[in-house]
Amino acid sequence: MARVFVTRRLPGPALERLRAEHETEVWPDRTPPTRDQLLERTADAEGLLSLLTDAIDARLIAGAPHLRAISNYAVGTDNIDLAAAAERGIPVGNTPDVLTDATADLAFALLLAAARKLPEASAAIRHGDWLTWEPARHLGHSVHGATLGIVGVGRIGRAVAQRARGFEMEVLGTATGTTPGLPVDEVLERSDFVSLHCPLTPATHHLIDAAALRRMRPTAILVNTARGPIVDQPALLRALQDGTIAGAALDVTDPEPMAPDDPLLAAPNLLVTPHIGSATVAARERMAELAVENLLAGLAGRPMPHQAR
Repeated sequence: MARVFVTRRLPGPALERLRAEHETEVWPDRTPPTRDQLLERTADAEGLLSLLTDAIDARLIAGAPHLRAISNYAVGTDNIDLAAAAERGIPVGNTPDVLTDATADLAFALLLAAARKLPEASAAIRHGDWLTWEPARHLGHSVHGATLGIVGVGRIGRAVAQRARGFEMEVLGTATGTTPGLPVDEVLERSDFVSLHCPLTPATHHLIDAAALRRMRPTAILVNTARGPIVDQPALLRALQDGTIAGAALDVTDPEPMAPDDPLLAAPNLLVTPHIGSATVAARERMAELAVENLLAGLAGRPMPHQAR
């Protein structure tokens, strides 16, 4: 029986499977363990089930000499130092596929809400600003027949493209691995909506910076359900303030969570949600199942069903 640390409570019954086989400690709070708490709890752990909010870096891995398996409750692994794990021969798992449709649904929901100014229109009612039917009030942007640019045509990007075709949108995509596509600059220049679905890497950090935003149309809307640091947020604030682009809808930010007084939240034509891309009962419970399956396999010396490295 191995000692396992789980950095947050997870939905569904999957953790009971882990408890049945291993000594399992689950962090009880809504907020993540602090850096010192994480280092302390992992110091003698053999298995670690982490969330994307946890920095599993070289220092933590070095300070956990018994660690044999890491399972990340996320589609990505950008919060984990994969090289440091590989040096120790520690397998790292993730939870792909199961959140694809849930995240694609939210991306398209954000696109529609931003295009039709739904938050602004809803707020007007609560503020007593619904006087009558007004022909020039709350005018949004047409989605049907518009051009959608997808930056990162992986599983989620393809699922968003499938939804866009139901609105008879023209879909442009960037090249991804062996998948042919257009240069990012051309996608930005030609699109009415730009949806980000690329992983966070050194190459994509601040991919959407001031220069990239200037390439977009002044009527364009940016949607990000990937990772917050892909977008240079100070540059986005300026672009929204001066009308470089028409609006933005973000499910991910940098940092997370955003401070209530973050200046970006005061920007015009901005919609922000608290990283809920995979937040459906089915998706989150299945993520927990995969995370537990990965960890059980890694601790047993078997290949993880979904091994990132």
